[in-house]
Parts: sequence; C-alpha cells; structure tokens
Amino acid sequence: MEEALKKLYKKLGLRYQSHPWHGIDLGSNAPKEVMSFIEMTPDDSVKYEIDKASGYIKVDRPQKFSNIVPALYGFLPQTYCAESVAEYCMQQSDKTEIIGDGDPLDICVLTERNITHGNIIVPAIPIGGLRMIDDGEADDKIIAVLKGDEVYQKWNDITDCPESIIKRLKHYFLTYKGIPGEESPRVEITHIYGKEEALEVIKRSQKDYLSNYGEIGNELSKATIDLMNLKG
Repeated sequence: MEEALKKLYKKLGLRYQSHPWHGIDLGSNAPKEVMSFIEMTPDDSVKYEIDKASGYIKVDRPQKFSNIVPALYGFLPQTYCAESVAEYCMQQSDKTEIIGDGDPLDICVLTERNITHGNIIVPAIPIGGLRMIDDGEADDKIIAVLKGDEVYQKWNDITDCPESIIKRLKHYFLTYKGIPGEESPRVEITHIYGKEEALEVIKRSQKDYLSNYGEIGNELSKATIDLMNLKG
C-alpha cells in the first residue's frame, strides 16, 4: 500500500504544482544541503511573500524606501518557527518570553550569478545565520550559498563571508520595516552564528513543522486509502 501511495503522489506531482511550503521536499541531505524557495531577489522593488493559503506569491508591500535585499531571499519548505526554534533562541541569547514567529524558516542565498526573478527553488548550502528577534518573536535568517556557485561555494562557514556582506544583511533586516517619522518595530539581531548553529536551527524548524503540520501527510494518505477502498 505504501509503495502504491508513493507512485500515486508522484503522478499527482506531474499533473499539479505543489504548494511551495508544504509540497516541496527540503531534500534528502538536509540540513547540510537544503532546497530553498525564493520569494525575492535584489532586483525587486516590491516585497513579495508566499500566500500561505494558496501557495501563490503575493505582493506584501511596495518597498517604501531604498532598502534592497542583498541576496536571494525566501524560506525553507516544510519548516516552521514555533516552540523548538523559540526555545533555542532563548537558550542561545539569554532572552526570555520569546515565541516563534509562526512562519517557515527564512533563508538568504548568496550567489555571484544575477538571478532576476523569484518563485523558483534553489539548492543551497547553509553557512550560518542571524539570530533576529522581531517584537518578541524568533525570526532567524539562515545564510547560505548557492550550491555549485563558482565563487561562493568555497565559503564553508560564516567566518569565510566578508564582513561587508554581513553588514549589508544586518542593515536590511534592521531597517526594512522602519518608516521615518513613525515608531519602528522592536527588531534586534543578537548574534551572528556559524554553520553548526544554523544546522541546529533548521533541525528545530523541521521538528516544529512536524509537530504543527505533520498531520497533512497522514491525512492525505488516509483520504487516499479511503478513496481506494471505496473504488475497490
């Protein structure tokens, strides 16, 4: 029965596009190598993000000022920032009363290639991350390099990344929600962390996804089995 379900799901995948968050697999080598879904590129003057209900890319808001995301920016499929991610954030930052932001885990993918549009999947190698807390919510940003990138593939850890790139990433995330003359959200970056911590954050986000959404696969399998029994 399990093999029959696998074949059925494969056929469905050939006919119907998968939901970017729930339908794309993170990859068999995760967390050391991850399949990332890209929402935005440095060429975008509008902030795009996934519509969680439909899976389509939507316009979140026009960029009000000259904030340019300095990397490919998106999220890791089948991840979720909730209890386990928040617990690790508090453990590593000595902060209290932190909760997960309730979104898939964000990722910035560095590449020397000029990729000009989002709504694509990109294989990436995590090398570190930013421990960001946005108004009391754990909002980590994993930093990765494009797999096979001719220049950046030599970077194995955040310590290999030039400080100028880290400063650009920090500046973007600390300012992209701010509007001059208005009170800005309480956003802080407590740490820049290396590869090992990044892998731990990804593992915890996978755990949170299974805890909160793992029933999706089970419900689909049950519904498929029920349908097959009815037809049988």
